[in-house]
Amino acid sequence: MITTSSPATPSLADFDHQSGSFVERLLFNNRRLVIALCLLITAVLGWQASKLQLNASFEKMIPAAHPYIQNYREHESQLSGLGNAVRVVVANPKGSILDKDYMETLQQINDEVFLLPGVDRTRMKSLWTPSTRWVGVTEEGLEGGPVIPNKYDGNAESLQRLQTNILRSGQIGQLVGLDMRSSMIYVPLLATNADGEPLDYGVLSGRLEELRSKYAGSGVDIHITGFAKIVGDLIDGVRAVLLFFGAAVLIAALMVFGYTRCLRSTALVVSASLIAVVWQLGLLPLIGQSLDPYSILVPFLVFAIGMSHGAQKMNGIMQDIGRGVDKLLAARFTFRRLFLAGLTALLADAVGFAVLLTIDIQAIRDLALAASIGVAVLIFTNLILLPILLSYTGVSKTAAERSLRAEAADLAGAARHPMWRFLDLFTQRRWAAGALAGAAVLAVLGFMASQQLKIGDLDPGAPELRADSRYNRDVAFVNGAYGASSDVLAVMVKTPDGACSAYDTLNKLDALEWRVRQLQGVESTQSLSLLNRRVLSGLNEGSPKWYAFLPNQDMLNTVTAGAPRLGFYDDSCSLLTLYIYLQDHKADTLTRVTDTVEAFAAENNTDEVKFLLAAGSAGIEAATNSVVRDAWRQMLILVYSAVSLLCLITFRSWRAVVVAVLPLMLTSLLAEALMVALGLGVKVATLPVIALGVGIGVDYALYILSVTLARLRAGDNLSDAYYKALLFTGKVVLLTGITLAAGVITWVASPIKFQADMGLLLAFMFLWNMLGALVLIPALAHFLLKPAARESESTAPADLPLRPAPTAASASA
Repeated sequence: MITTSSPATPSLADFDHQSGSFVERLLFNNRRLVIALCLLITAVLGWQASKLQLNASFEKMIPAAHPYIQNYREHESQLSGLGNAVRVVVANPKGSILDKDYMETLQQINDEVFLLPGVDRTRMKSLWTPSTRWVGVTEEGLEGGPVIPNKYDGNAESLQRLQTNILRSGQIGQLVGLDMRSSMIYVPLLATNADGEPLDYGVLSGRLEELRSKYAGSGVDIHITGFAKIVGDLIDGVRAVLLFFGAAVLIAALMVFGYTRCLRSTALVVSASLIAVVWQLGLLPLIGQSLDPYSILVPFLVFAIGMSHGAQKMNGIMQDIGRGVDKLLAARFTFRRLFLAGLTALLADAVGFAVLLTIDIQAIRDLALAASIGVAVLIFTNLILLPILLSYTGVSKTAAERSLRAEAADLAGAARHPMWRFLDLFTQRRWAAGALAGAAVLAVLGFMASQQLKIGDLDPGAPELRADSRYNRDVAFVNGAYGASSDVLAVMVKTPDGACSAYDTLNKLDALEWRVRQLQGVESTQSLSLLNRRVLSGLNEGSPKWYAFLPNQDMLNTVTAGAPRLGFYDDSCSLLTLYIYLQDHKADTLTRVTDTVEAFAAENNTDEVKFLLAAGSAGIEAATNSVVRDAWRQMLILVYSAVSLLCLITFRSWRAVVVAVLPLMLTSLLAEALMVALGLGVKVATLPVIALGVGIGVDYALYILSVTLARLRAGDNLSDAYYKALLFTGKVVLLTGITLAAGVITWVASPIKFQADMGLLLAFMFLWNMLGALVLIPALAHFLLKPAARESESTAPADLPLRPAPTAASASA
């Protein structure tokens, strides 16, 4: 151990307990009260955390202020269930749906689905609902009726009439499969149950799975798709998330223990970080919040940030104790030296979360709020509670001695550790220039690759789940059996009351429908204008010559009045709906369709007739993509601006800000390039991670720069200053970067694909932010932190010890 009898080493008896800042005196002079309050808060919030619910809301996933959504909300009551819905497809693996047993089973399933909580029963559709009708041309004119014959009893004649009605209904490819071996139950959902409580997607998904299991032995196969089922499957996968969270905690604990060889200090660092998670989870139900599958990663991020800061505090205390300082004084000196850097880093983390509040998607705002709460409690648990606890327990003698081996060897003139010697090379011009040139090349390559980054989903089905998951297999079946996905984009055409059948309006709608049908990714369309074409052809013996749109207003009025509405227009005949059925909901597909419709609307909208986007699942996703696209770069600009401002306030040097921020920008570019390589788009699930990488990554730079600038101010050259920073905080930066990356990389085995992707992305960001701090900071400092400016470029205290600790007098100065 470094000498404990040095006159420069302060003793507890001589220490002025009224020294230090007001905050330090308030906390350390009342340690028992602080610990008691924290224990009480932990108990109360731990009990509250048991009340935390895991659920999701379709309404929170959509941008409420976007024009598409506002148009949809304005006309929602006039539309036929184009919002949140589940599709239950019942297939007959042994033959056609024209089978008595199959139809009986379908009726039973239909009745049970009808009674499920949260179902919008007035808009539910299947072959067994009276709203599913057929229309045909007979000698008497236009006739229609329900698809299920009035006296259906399952005999051969009834089944023949059923087949005729299905063919005349236009439901092939809609409610009935192209091969007539399956039929669909379309189940619109309400936001709340009958009791006013929010719809519980976990419960609904469980009831649907019970339904699937119940009828598995009845000769049918059931396939279920829809947002509610995605969320339900994600909620089911939360158990795996908890297992991986536990694995990450265990890995972090083992690696920190391997570094310190001190069980008590390791346990305290891990416990303080877990206490922060408990506080965060306990505060959420108090403010009426819940966790959803997309924010389930937030507790780990809070734990990761806590481990980073906690390890720094533990390391500082351990080194002071190794120099012979009393454990209480070691805790106070470490608090004094690192509180400002730690507070600034946590504020930067908070900013990374807070900028997400500017995004008009409530799910992201809830995530930002939950994460901000987590960062706020870290100020108490890891910057305050942990040093106070360590002031009582201290660290083991072995751990204290190990923490100063490199310093003792340096004082004795021995060779430096090979790792530190290698990193020190980057303070020299040749190596610094090489590192910056390599970083520039990587930045250019990363920028070029990032230009290929897409907005929204890039794969069919649910990219949040594995391609071979039950849900995505169901999606593949439905897409194949119905010739199109369940992705529907609806265009609303607003007209004066009673004018929806006007020739000029329907003619424009017909022109838009023809234009849209030519687009790649569009499978089919349905509208009143197309219905008029079909009816006119039917009235003329099905001749294709009459498959036209004629300027005959009387005929249009007759067809509109005589045919079932089929959701093509509303009761007051003031709103037409064009249904566009898409192959998928990929970003490129949605962009092609919406751009075409918007261009058409700009050319054809008048004061009385307006073409409005958008309703349907694909329309809502197009609005979401639009908001994400606008928020993406704006979010990065905000977070970098805020982080730069915090660094400027801390370091009071624009050069130091550049040194801290440039490595983060490189990591952001490379992370976006990695997203391109992984086939990930920028969307609700991935957008927060991009911002959080900046806020979390600046922690490393702040700790290393704080020490480096302090030593430069004290008169050291860059090499010595950086070496001392490595010994004091740099090795912990290396430890936490590797530890956290090792913890999240285990997520690649998760059954939830988006968790696996986020684990890989976070591991990459942890490592690259660490490398940027260790390699690029000294390289940039060589060129930017000039000797003339070094004397005034830090507000960090100059008493960072790397020799005997400061005296009581100097500590109180």
